[in-house]
This record gives sequence, structure tokens and C-alpha cells, in this order.
Amino acid sequence: MRLGTPRDPALTLILIFLTCGLYYLYFIYVTSQETSEFLGEQEYSPGVEVLLSLLTCGLWNIYWDYRIGKRSAEMCQRVGLPATDNSTLYLILDLVGVGGFGSLGILNPVLQQDVLNRIWKAAMTGPPPPPSAPPSSWPPPPENVQTPRQPRPPQL
Repeated sequence: MRLGTPRDPALTLILIFLTCGLYYLYFIYVTSQETSEFLGEQEYSPGVEVLLSLLTCGLWNIYWDYRIGKRSAEMCQRVGLPATDNSTLYLILDLVGVGGFGSLGILNPVLQQDVLNRIWKAAMTGPPPPPSAPPSSWPPPPENVQTPRQPRPPQL
């Protein structure tokens, strides 16, 4: 299991804009390579992923985004994080035109890099601790509270 490099999602977005989408092809290459090395399996080489993206005018990216969502969910489970399967979200963003290659990769790479950063961090430091359970008597009883006084019965 080889870890990938954490990257700033905002910088990913900026670089995609500045390079008119060319950085997105680099992102596909690097992300394909890192996820394959982490999982120890490789369906397609990273170069083939980029080539298919170019040859299909971005249609391959719809499948790639869906697949990277499934792969990142598996990676989350391996490092002890809750499985984050965003594959359907990536697919919807691609279909409405704000996700992948056809739209210069506006949102999906940012979301994907954020999930990958959490995976790399958890793999390096361990998963975050589960939320602590509240004490058995929650909320704690107030201290030094006086009960109201009962009126005295009349004396005869």
C-alpha cells in the first residue's frame, strides 16, 4: 500500500482554470496512478486513462469519475474511515455539466482531491477516534441547588 500526495483542492481548481483544462488530464493521470498503487490493483494504466479521455472527447471521464468514487469508498474502508461513495454525485455533476472534462473539470476534481486527502491523512495517522459517548447521567445534575421549602403545618 503506497500513499499518494496530499494536494490543495483549491489549488487544483485554480490550476485547471489557468491551464484551460490541461491540469485536469494530469490530475487524471496522477490520481489513477496513486489509487492503483494504494489498492494494489490496476484496471488501466494512467496513460491509457488520459488517452481514452482525449479520444472520447471527455466521455471516458464520466466513467472515470464514477469509478474513482467507488475506488475512494473502498480506500476509505481500508484506512478505517466511513465509506464515502460519491460516485453518484460525480456522475450527476458530470451530466449537468459542472463535473468533468467537458466543463474543464470544475467540481469533481476538487471533491475527489478532498476525499483523497482525508484518505492519505488517515493512512498516515490512523482513523479519527469515534465520537465519545456522553456520561450515563447526561446532562449532569446541577450542584448546590436547594429544593423549595415546604410550608410548616400550623401549630395548635
